[in-house]
Formats: sequence, C-alpha cells, structure tokens
Amino acid sequence: MTNERILLADDDEMIVDALRYQLEKEGYAVVVAYDGVQALEQAHAQNPDLILLDVMMPKMQGWEVCREIRRESTVPILMLTARGEEMDRVLGLELGADDYVVKPFSFRELLARIHANLRRVSFQNVALPVETDSSVVQIGGIEIDKRRYTVARHGALVPLSQREYDLLVALQGADGAVVKRGDLLDQVWGEEWIGDPRTLDVHMRWLREKLEDVPGAPRLLLTVRGVGYRLVTADEL
Repeated sequence: MTNERILLADDDEMIVDALRYQLEKEGYAVVVAYDGVQALEQAHAQNPDLILLDVMMPKMQGWEVCREIRRESTVPILMLTARGEEMDRVLGLELGADDYVVKPFSFRELLARIHANLRRVSFQNVALPVETDSSVVQIGGIEIDKRRYTVARHGALVPLSQREYDLLVALQGADGAVVKRGDLLDQVWGEEWIGDPRTLDVHMRWLREKLEDVPGAPRLLLTVRGVGYRLVTADEL
C-alpha cells in the first residue's frame, strides 16, 4: 500500500474517472482537477507527490500550469497529451516536465512511468553519509559543498533543483573526464527511468544559465559532441 498523493488534471471526465479508479486500486490517493486554474490551486493546496497534467485544458493550458509549478516546486510532472509532434514534447521538457505520455496510452505504461518518477524522488531523499573536508570542491568561481548540498557562484548561493545538483555532482565526480549521456541518465534519473533523454540537455542548459558567466560560451560545463558532457577541473582554468 502506498501513501503517495497524485494530482490528476484533465478536462475529460471519462478519462479522470477511469484513471482515478485504477490509481486508487494501486493504493494512490488521487486529487482531481478539471481545468488549469483548478490544477494550479490543487498543486499549491495538496502538495502532491506527482502530477499528471493534461496539455489541453480550459482556463489555463497544461504548459502554463507546468511553468508556474516549476517556479517553486520540483515535484515530478508527467504531461498527458494527444499530440505526438516533436515540438510539443520538446516544449514540455523546456518548461520543466519530467516525462510525457501520448494518448491513447495503456494504464500499464502510465503506471510504469509513475513508478519510475516516484522511485527517483525516493532515492534522492535518502540521507547520505556526511563527507569529510574534501566534500568542498572549488572550480573557478564555483564552490560545491557536498556536505551541505549547496552550490555557490562567486560567493553567492545558487538555487539548484535536486536533479541539477545531482547532475553537477555526477560530472564533478568524473574528475574532468567525459561522462557519456547514457551514464549520466542512469546516475541522475535512475536506470529504470524511461522518459525522453533530451531532458538531460535541458537540465544542462539550465545549469549553464546558473553557473556560467556566458552560458552561450561555456567554460566549465562542456559538451563533447556525440558522447556526453564533462566538467572541467580547477587545474584547467
């Protein structure tokens, strides 16, 4: 039996009723919303563990809801969309969605994606042993304190999401070596994650915007085309 709460936002009452019934059978507590404004209100009031968010809804579209939620929360968001075009999938990732499911979909597929995203969050919340003094790493103007789980740029703390922080630490742990895309996805999103791999590129762009002096011409977080990414070492600067 699970204690997780899922916010299900869709203006199609038949879909909502069917999914709510199946999710509750799996042990989830389900909160529903039938338009975008209601979805945003429920997200604030209910503090769900995961959100299933339809793209096309009255009053406020799912993309807008996703963008507003991402301003203050890293809760997993799965977009439900009848559109299969690449532009729509990329837009969802750009606005902070963790995954998307194209209608019509099987409940087993949706459930697998829900499990994968909730499992990722539970892994991130596991307490890690306290590090020694070597937990503080200085690379140029960037300081990574793995004991306090903080990152500073030129002395000012930088607010990173859990995935952004995990991605940065994974790159730093490679000591300047290139980390392959697949390895980064396994380390940060989990080996059982089945979402769109382009989310890695989106998170890397967000990291550059927060840490690089000139995000469009990065000096710290480098792309190795066709392979992956690497974080330079202090000796290289």
